[in-house]
Amino acid sequence: MKKLPHVVHKKILVLGLAKSGTAAAETLHDLGAFVTVNDAKPFEQNENAQYLLSKGLTVICGSHPEDILDEGFSLIVKNPGIPYNNPVITEANKRGIPVWTEVELAYRISDAPMIGITGSNGKTTTTTLIFEMLAAADKKPKIAGNIGTVATTVAKEATAENIIVTELSSFQLMGTEELKPKVSVLLNLYEAHLDYHKDFQEYTDAKFKITQQQDATDWLVYNGEQQIVKDYAQMSKAAKIPFYVSSKTKEGISADELYVYWNGERLFERSIIALRGKHNLENVLAATATALLMKCPIEAIIQVLSTFHGVKHRTQFIREWKGRKFYNDSKATNALATKSALEGFTEPVILIAGGVDRGHSFDELIPYLDRVKALFHYGATKDRLQKFGEEQGISSVVSTETLGEAFKIALATSSEGDIVLLSPSCASWDQYESFEIRGDEFIDHVTSLKE
Repeated sequence: MKKLPHVVHKKILVLGLAKSGTAAAETLHDLGAFVTVNDAKPFEQNENAQYLLSKGLTVICGSHPEDILDEGFSLIVKNPGIPYNNPVITEANKRGIPVWTEVELAYRISDAPMIGITGSNGKTTTTTLIFEMLAAADKKPKIAGNIGTVATTVAKEATAENIIVTELSSFQLMGTEELKPKVSVLLNLYEAHLDYHKDFQEYTDAKFKITQQQDATDWLVYNGEQQIVKDYAQMSKAAKIPFYVSSKTKEGISADELYVYWNGERLFERSIIALRGKHNLENVLAATATALLMKCPIEAIIQVLSTFHGVKHRTQFIREWKGRKFYNDSKATNALATKSALEGFTEPVILIAGGVDRGHSFDELIPYLDRVKALFHYGATKDRLQKFGEEQGISSVVSTETLGEAFKIALATSSEGDIVLLSPSCASWDQYESFEIRGDEFIDHVTSLKE
């Protein structure tokens, strides 16, 4: 772990705990800073705060006092989930106090080079693919960031022999200043998180920070088929590697119906790729390009691509049973995500959908409904989905109360050769605390089927 002389004996505020805040606070304390942690959760219920107090840190819990900055802090490290209109952050900006997120700290202390992955969709799958490819090539990777492993914790343990593969959200990237991945990956940009960012411009500018500090010794792997991403890429000083999923090109990495190409030269057959869908082909190309830049042999890349069936809850293949294949896409909380899943199948699909009614349109699904032979739905959106399915002429549209009921009917209706796909197009909160719990229930239903 690198030392940070400019934090020694400096007053630093860590705002918001959870895993990332706790790791940042402990690291800064170990680096010699005078750390105060502030978390809205009451101290009596706050195990992280209790732990940090036992380590000798100053702890303020229960609220975010607006006068807390009068202590004279030289730096704030905030939890990514705390918005920038928080009064403490607003006042810090007025006073010119730098505000980091924990990944900036992780980058500054890391002895290992970093690969950063961001985009509106596909981050977790791409991050995992890159990690698996590097591991297959014995590159000693470590995985970190928005994927669930705190980047600071990983960076503290990493050495120059490791490579840190980091999934980065716009929330995390907004709080970076010097972050400079060796390879950055910008997958795509769509409207998202506008309840956090003041507008789409702020959101996309935050994503661009993944490459903003890169130079000609670094690489940017980016979507060469999305204009907004191409426009941002042109502002990067990194060496540029575009990816194209629609046709063979002479630059970057590309694919046609049969092959994947590297700078126009045939690399491998598309048929070896286990992941389904155009959106996953984007992830595959981005991951493959990154692995090649990190000098992974093609044999290691092919080994991963031929066996990797997806990240949990993201068009995840579960099993085949009596000629039917079951996929869990519980992470699909909007129609755009379900559209991407449907696009990956040519077989007849029995679609299970439903959940929280966010009022968004299902019209993006229309071009791909020709492969949907039945729609079974449940939850708060069931009336809207019933009307939508009937209007689009799906032959069998059935409303149920729960996912379990929908699964039973889907199973009874299915035939050999069908795909049974959970891709809800809706958030989970009407019946589940998270999409993970919803997906786990579907997995349980599938794995309990007897041969």
